[in-house]
Amino acid sequence: MAGAGLGGAAPAGAAVGVVKLFITGTDTAIGKTVISAGLTRALRALGRDAVALKPVASGFETGPAGRRNEDIEALLAASDGALTASEINVYGFDPAIAPHRAAELAGVEIELEAICRSYHAAARKHQDVLVEGVGGFAVPLSSRWMLADLVRALELPVLLVVGVRLGCINHALLSAQAITAAGLSLQGWIANHLSADMEQAEASVKAIAERLPAPLLGPISCHPPAREFASLAAALLRAADGPKLRTGREP
Repeated sequence: MAGAGLGGAAPAGAAVGVVKLFITGTDTAIGKTVISAGLTRALRALGRDAVALKPVASGFETGPAGRRNEDIEALLAASDGALTASEINVYGFDPAIAPHRAAELAGVEIELEAICRSYHAAARKHQDVLVEGVGGFAVPLSSRWMLADLVRALELPVLLVVGVRLGCINHALLSAQAITAAGLSLQGWIANHLSADMEQAEASVKAIAERLPAPLLGPISCHPPAREFASLAAALLRAADGPKLRTGREP
């Protein structure tokens, strides 16, 4: 697909043509939306037309202002109103449960084609498009589709958010293994520190970095300042010049 993934190499100091990525995580509630929104804001601060999508989301609440979801609202704000909520989110379900089950209860089947149409509409209008996943990586979307099938249909490289907490080494290595086993491109990973009190957090990050065959694009601290996302955005743009990890399925 023309224009999929990150744009081609640019001279030192020059802006990369496009940043198009799928952002997944080692688990649910490990900061995918924090990273997606923070990166979108940082890219926009560089003068880039960046937006973020979350095509599948669960956990909507209904109040005086109607249905709302914190993740969708965060991405809406980060994109400075460049997209509407319905453009950011294709499938939204009220129960905060696994998306395939939420869809079953709603009598809906999640279709990849609808999500691809939404993504391509955004990609035609905006320079950078980040697509946030739902839950972890090995997540079913329906009886037919896994999250990996969606990433494959979108033809996007993957950015893995690792929630730094007890067990993260196992979760990171297994997630990376699943991504590459699915024939997908792993662009890099982010160490998202969920707590300032975790013992030996840096040792865990070091252990992952030594074993994960994809670059660490940067750490993000608990309650991160904007400058951390600026550094992360710069690292992401530089990574466009580097190789992407793929699997032995390639010729």
